[in-house]
Amino acid sequence: MTEAKSIDANLTPLPDKVGVDGLEDKWRAVWDENGTYKFNNTRDRKAVYSIDTPPPTVSGHLHVGHVFSYTHTDVIARFKRMQGYDVFYPMGWDDNGLPTERRVQNYYGVRVDTSLKYDPDFKPPFEGTDGKKINAKDQVPISRKNFIELCEKLTAQDEKQFEALWRSLGLSIDWSQTYHTIGKHPQRVAQKAFLRNLARGEAYQKDAPGLWDVTFQTAVAQAELESREYPGFYHKVAFRFEDGTPIYIETTRPELLAACGALIAHPDDERYKKYFGQYVYSPLFHVKVPILAHKAAEMDKGAGIAMCCTFGDVTDVEWWRDLNLPLRSIIQRNGRIIMEVPDWIESEEGRKIFEETEGKTTFSARKIIVDHLRESGDLDGEPTPTKRMTNFYEKGDKPLEIVTSRQWYLKNGGTDEKLNAELIERGKELNFHPDFMRVRYENWVHGLNGDWLISRQRFFGVPFPLWYPVKEDGTPDYDHPITPSEDILPIDPTDDVPEGYTEDQRDVPGGFTAEPDIMDTWATSSLTPQIVTRWEEPGEENQAIFNATFPMDLRPQGQDIIRTWLFSTVDRAHLENKCLPWAHATLSGWILDPDHKKMSKSKGNVVVPDKPIKQFGADAVRYWAASARLGLDATYDEGQMKIGRRLAIKLLNATKFALAIGREDENHHVAESATATWNPADVTEPLDRAAMAKMALVVREATAALNAYEHSKALEAIENYFWQFCDDYIELVKNRAYGTADATGNVPSETAVKSARTALGLGLDAFARLLAPFLPYATEEVWSWMHAGEGSVHRAAWPTPDVYEAAAFKVSPELLTHAGEALAALRGIKSKAKVSMKTPILSVTLGVADDVRESIQSALGDIAEAGRVVGKISFAGAVAAVKAVKATADAAKEAMDKAKAETEAAAEVIVEESELGEPPAKKPKKN
Repeated sequence: MTEAKSIDANLTPLPDKVGVDGLEDKWRAVWDENGTYKFNNTRDRKAVYSIDTPPPTVSGHLHVGHVFSYTHTDVIARFKRMQGYDVFYPMGWDDNGLPTERRVQNYYGVRVDTSLKYDPDFKPPFEGTDGKKINAKDQVPISRKNFIELCEKLTAQDEKQFEALWRSLGLSIDWSQTYHTIGKHPQRVAQKAFLRNLARGEAYQKDAPGLWDVTFQTAVAQAELESREYPGFYHKVAFRFEDGTPIYIETTRPELLAACGALIAHPDDERYKKYFGQYVYSPLFHVKVPILAHKAAEMDKGAGIAMCCTFGDVTDVEWWRDLNLPLRSIIQRNGRIIMEVPDWIESEEGRKIFEETEGKTTFSARKIIVDHLRESGDLDGEPTPTKRMTNFYEKGDKPLEIVTSRQWYLKNGGTDEKLNAELIERGKELNFHPDFMRVRYENWVHGLNGDWLISRQRFFGVPFPLWYPVKEDGTPDYDHPITPSEDILPIDPTDDVPEGYTEDQRDVPGGFTAEPDIMDTWATSSLTPQIVTRWEEPGEENQAIFNATFPMDLRPQGQDIIRTWLFSTVDRAHLENKCLPWAHATLSGWILDPDHKKMSKSKGNVVVPDKPIKQFGADAVRYWAASARLGLDATYDEGQMKIGRRLAIKLLNATKFALAIGREDENHHVAESATATWNPADVTEPLDRAAMAKMALVVREATAALNAYEHSKALEAIENYFWQFCDDYIELVKNRAYGTADATGNVPSETAVKSARTALGLGLDAFARLLAPFLPYATEEVWSWMHAGEGSVHRAAWPTPDVYEAAAFKVSPELLTHAGEALAALRGIKSKAKVSMKTPILSVTLGVADDVRESIQSALGDIAEAGRVVGKISFAGAVAAVKAVKATADAAKEAMDKAKAETEAAAEVIVEESELGEPPAKKPKKN
C-alpha cells in the first residue's frame, strides 16, 4: 500500500530560527486542550492497550531516577497509540504506608496517640522543618484521625510536584485516570478483596513469632527484609550438666539466655551425638533444657552447638516449630525486656538477675548478663568481636527482633505446595522483558518459607474491615470476626459501627471492638490492576472499562521489587481473578552516579530531575533514558543528554531545510500558497530509491524492536539512519533538490528534482513519526510544519515499510552507503590538502569494488555535484590502494600502515589519485 502526503495552503510557516527551548510549554498546553492522550474507552478489548503504571511513593523527594523507567514506559505507550491502539495509561500515587507517616511526623512535628480524641481545630506546630529530623519526644501527640488528615494534606502537595515533573517530561498520561492508594475507591477494592480472601480461607490470623521493627513498632514481611552486616561479639558461655560438667556454646546474644529452650547440634556432628536426649542447666537462671539434633545446625559455626532462644533469629523459629519447644518470649514490641520475671525461672538467684534486666534495652540487658557471667565463672575468656549478617527492615536502622503477636496473613505459596506450584506456572506464562529477570521471580517463589504477613501496626493505610465481639471478661473474641457487607465499603472500624450494634457498645463486655491494624501498603498496591480497571465497581460504565482493560497488557517496574510488587500482584490476581494480571512485565535497572554508584538520598548523590530538564530539555533527558536497555543499570550521563539535544535540533533543522526547498521567497520565507505532494511514485532516481529502501529496513527493525519492548534497540536503529540520512543523503541530493545547475552547467530534470524533494519529504515525515515516542516535543513541532490542521504526530499512524518499499522499486539500500563513502572520500582529498570544501576537483580516480561499481555509477551525478567534481571520475579496482602501502623497518609505522590498509580495503570506495583546482576566492571580511 502506498500513500501520498500533501502539503497544502494551510501549512504553518516555517520559523526563521529553530530551537528546542520553549517547546515543552507550547505543546503541553496544546495536548491538554485537545485531549491528545485521552483514553477513548473503546469497548473492544483487542483494540485497547492497558498499562499498570507504577504509582510512585509520594515522599516529597524526587530524583532523576524517577524519569528513567517512566520514560521507558512512555515510549511504549506512544508507540502503541500510533499503532492504532486506544491506550489506557493512568497514573497513580502510592500515598499510604510508612514513608508517608515518617514524612508527616517530621514535616509537621506530630505523632499519633490513639488515646486522644479528634480535634477539628488542630493546627500543627510546624509547616515543614527544612529536612531536620524532629525527635519523638518533641513531637506533639494527636489523634489518629488528625494524623490521617495531615497525611492527606501533605500527600496532595507532594503529588503536585510529581505531576509537574511528569508533565514537563512529556509523559502521555491520561490525567483523567489518576488514582490513589488511600482514597475511598482503592480502600473499597482492597477491603472487598480481603473479605473474599477471608471467605475462601486464603486470609487468616494467628498468634505467631514474626519479624518486628522496634523503631517503627510494626511487623515486617519477608519481602521487606534487608540483610546487612552488623558488628557484635561472640561470648563463649558454659551450660552445665547435673554434675557441673560444662558444655560450651558461642552466642552473640547472651541477653536471651533466659529465653533458652534447648541446645541444638547437627545430627551428624560426632562431638555431640552422645549428648542428644540429655539435659543441661542454663547459666545464671538454672533452667533445665534438652540437647537436641536438627539438620539446620551448622557444625562449622562457633562451637557447632547453639542455644535456641525464642526468639533470637529466624533459625530459632524453625527449631521451635520443628522440635515443639516451649515458647519463652522475653522481648516486648518496644524492643525492651519484659517487666515481669517469667514463671519458668524458678531459682531465686536467677529471678533476681532477671529483675535487673526488666524494661532494659537489649543492649543494656546484654551488659548486665555478661557481667554476671564473668562473676559466676560461666564466661570463658573475653568476648571476641565479629560481624554477622542480620535482618533489618528495608526502611529501618536497627536489627529486627522476633516478637510473638497476633497478625493477619494471606496465602502466597509459602506454606502451600500446590499454590506455590501454581504461582511458579503463572511466572512461566508471564512475558518478562528482559527474560533473564524471570529467574528472580522463580527463585523468590521457591524460597518462600511462610505466608504473606499483611497486617501493620501503623495508622495511615487501609484499615481491615473487621470488628470482634467483646466477651464478658472484656477480651476480644478473635475467632469470630464481624464483617461488613460489600455494599457499605469502605469502612473504618474505629469510626464505623457493625450492623446490630450501637456506638455505646464499643469496647465494653457484650459489645464489639475494632480491628486496630491496617493493611500492609503492598496489600493495596498489589491490587493496582483491579483498582485502575474499576474491578466490580457499580455501574455499566465501570464494568465496560474493566472488560476492555483487564487483564492488562503491561506492568513496568523496577527490578528490585519483583519479590514484592510483581509477585504480590500475581498472587492477588491468581487468587481472585484466576489469571495473570497482565501479559508483559518490563524491568528497569538502577540509575548510577558518574562514579557508578547507585543514586540514593542517603549517599547524597541524587540529581534533582528538574535540573537536567531545564538545562538540556525534556527530549534530551528522554533520549538519555531511552538509550538504556531494560534490566541494566545506567549511568547519569549529561553527555548523552547533549547528544539527545543535538538530535532534536538536527531534526528541526533538517525538516525545515527539506520543506523549504522550492517553496521559499527571496527572503527565504516559505510561501504559504505553495503546494507539494509527497507521492512514492514520484521517487524515480536510484539514490532516492536507495534512501527509501533503507527507510523500509529501519521501519521494520524499529517496529520489531518496540514490539519486543527493546526501546533502546529501536532508538539506535532510527538514530543511526537519521544521521546517515542527514550527513550523506541530504548532502548528496540537496543541489538536485534545489534544481540548480551543477558545476558543469547541467540542470537536473523536473522529474529528478521532484524525486529528490519527494524522498526528502517522505524521509523526514517518517523520522518525525519514528522519533515521536522518544522526542515528543521536537517531533510535534516538525509535524505541525508538515501537517498543519491534521492533528498530532502522536495520533498519527506508525510508519509501515510498504510505503518506502514502493518508493524504493527494487533498488538496494547499499547504494546510499556506497555513495556516502564516495562523497567522504572526495571530501577527504580536500581535508588532507587543507582547502575549502568548495574547491573543485579537476579529476579523480576512485578505487571501487567490482560488485558495487555499477551501483556507484547510477548515482555519479549526485556524487560529483556534492563533491564539486568538475572533471572526469575514473574507476580502478579497490585492491590497488592496498598494494600501494609500503612496508618499513619501523615496526610501529608498519603496524599503522597495515591497520590503515585493512581499513581502506574494507571500504568499497576509496581515492586512488586526484587533481584539485584552484580554491574559490575568499570573500572580503565585513568591517
